[in-house]
Amino acid sequence: MLSSRPYLARALYEWLLDNGHTPYIVVDAEREGVNVPRQSVQNGQIVLNIAPSAVRDLYIENAAVTFGARFAGQPMDVIVPMEALIALYARENGVGMVFGHEPVMPEAEASEGGDTPSEDDGDRPALESVEARDDEEASEAESESDDAPRSKGRPSLRVVK
Repeated sequence: MLSSRPYLARALYEWLLDNGHTPYIVVDAEREGVNVPRQSVQNGQIVLNIAPSAVRDLYIENAAVTFGARFAGQPMDVIVPMEALIALYARENGVGMVFGHEPVMPEAEASEGGDTPSEDDGDRPALESVEARDDEEASEAESESDDAPRSKGRPSLRVVK
């Protein structure tokens, strides 16, 4: 599975803006691929204002958060890989989310490069077309045995004591 972090970050960002708040992100500046103003890093982290009035060309993509901003009058392209995004919150009241450690699923590693199926796809469940039975066939199948597992027909609940 893909990481849920970029999806949650996009949703939180929109939600904060819709409520008139200023979205801030906390970044682990020590992670590989992070490009932030090093002079503002404290204890390995940096807090950045990502409000539309503070940045330009903000993209919250599945791989990274990227935008352009000015720091001490100098323009800079900021890159924050999703793994380095620690939190997204509102400056005004602190409401938001801290992102915990998210395990990397083996399927995500194999499929990140594209939509090519992995070698293990033969073992995974798949959807198949099932022919519908008429009412006569369904009633015969029901009367055969209550202990036999039902594979076709309408779903029903059976009370087991």
